[in-house]
Amino acid sequence: MTNSIWQSHYLHPTKWDQHFAPLAMHDMFFQSAERRGTAALADFMGRKYSYAEMAESVRRVAKGLQDKGIGKGDHIGLFLPNVPHYIAAYYGALAAGATVVNFSPLYSVDELAHQVADSGTSILFTVSAAALLPTAIKVLDNSSLKELVVGSIAEALPRAKSFAYRLFKRKDVVAIPADSRITTYAALTNNEGDYSVQSCDPEKDIAQLQYTGGTTGVPKGAMLSHQNITANARQINMLDPHSRINMPDNPAPDRILGVLPFFHVFANATVLNRTIYNGGEIVMLPRFEAKAALAAVNRTHVTSLPGVPTMYQALLDCPDIAKTNFTSLRACISGGAPLAAELKARFEERSGAVVIEGYGLTESSGVVSCNPYEGLNKLGSIGQPIPGTDVKLLDKEDPTKPAPEGEPGELVFAGPQVMCGYWKRPDADAEVFVGKYLRTGDVATIDEDGFIHIVDRLKDMIAVGGFKVFPSQVEDVLYKHPAVKEALVIGVPDAYHGEMPRAFVTLQDGATEDGAALMTWLNPQLGKHERVQAVVVREALPKTMIGKLDRKALRAEIEC
Repeated sequence: MTNSIWQSHYLHPTKWDQHFAPLAMHDMFFQSAERRGTAALADFMGRKYSYAEMAESVRRVAKGLQDKGIGKGDHIGLFLPNVPHYIAAYYGALAAGATVVNFSPLYSVDELAHQVADSGTSILFTVSAAALLPTAIKVLDNSSLKELVVGSIAEALPRAKSFAYRLFKRKDVVAIPADSRITTYAALTNNEGDYSVQSCDPEKDIAQLQYTGGTTGVPKGAMLSHQNITANARQINMLDPHSRINMPDNPAPDRILGVLPFFHVFANATVLNRTIYNGGEIVMLPRFEAKAALAAVNRTHVTSLPGVPTMYQALLDCPDIAKTNFTSLRACISGGAPLAAELKARFEERSGAVVIEGYGLTESSGVVSCNPYEGLNKLGSIGQPIPGTDVKLLDKEDPTKPAPEGEPGELVFAGPQVMCGYWKRPDADAEVFVGKYLRTGDVATIDEDGFIHIVDRLKDMIAVGGFKVFPSQVEDVLYKHPAVKEALVIGVPDAYHGEMPRAFVTLQDGATEDGAALMTWLNPQLGKHERVQAVVVREALPKTMIGKLDRKALRAEIEC
């Protein structure tokens, strides 16, 4: 392991040393639409949307928003699942000159209202789903939000499915109230699409506010420029040796399963923007259900399947996997959480596709590093820096100094994908930037081949009698037990040591081990300061909105 600066061109001097020309988001979209024409951009539950058809929708959204006075400086919110409206509203708002703000469809009224107020969002796109519209209306009534634009999932489906949805899913849909502050999506887009093209400086103009808990847990809006996002789309596209910019005569474009939520930076970068840039097709599902995802793989013959570890586990657990044809699948991209070696091996064996682990942050517009698609692929590593990205390690206690030689340090990086800063938070900017480098809050090592290994989060380290314990290292041992399905380790107060590790696990189907037996098995394999004071077996562990295990939520639950 070395602590010197690693540049992404170190191992690939001709390919990895890259300059990315300034490119606006809407220009990227329209260039692909012009190139791909009638080729499929999206498959939504069997209904195909061509690039040309979606481009027309984007222009109509842009015109509709401009007719409402929207332009530069305005913030447009998306409170949407993975539906075609999202793509049109996303690029349409950008074409109109506005900034997009993503909101999770799982937000409560209070969470949505807080971020609407913090971001200054004036118009919010949503759909007439019972899980979304009532929340949006409450926020409209009790915040600075000025207007809702409401679409219907039924209008986006194939004709037969649309009829069935309206007939059998009535409980999932609510009526759109007659309110001057509420516009239907159909009414907004009832125009000729002759929007006014806005000037854009891709490196300075903010395309997106993407909220993150960051290292402090306080939601902050990462300001991502047009160039941040389009550069990251191009960086990601360079990683796949099978990928090229799809031309009209290409009979077999990339086809990616779009089940990760678009509102999250992982899917926004790797599924939406990278695929639009590439000219590929997105097989969209409004939410993750293992059975539906496997059916989509069978029906559409996807070539790539991005997901989080819990998603791959759910696919393996689904009985329908036995009748799923994975022969079209080239690669699976895993992110959002560490990927257990056993899970990686099981899914690769079942699917025949390599599972590639990568790493990114909201503040990086998506991706920082990734294992190679071909050749050396190091288990337990987050790979090498992607094109145009520099990484180095800083001292864990003093970020003004490099990490001591031979010791883990805080991972920092620089590149064209690094955010412009936090929205209205110069204090947070001062904490997270060290010159041009952005602090990740992750403790890592970098080996002699330039592969990065995350040791743990700075804030997750447990102080046991003056010794630092990394929870992930204890979790790695737990995952070696055949009965353990999921594991989280947190620190709990201890009168003598200050803190002690405590493990929480779920079990594989049919396993009967109890906590005492697991602790007896675990502790002899750990250093004395790492040994847990208990292993707690649970039915479930808390997860984030994209399905990764949530240590922060578990810690809050235990403290309560």
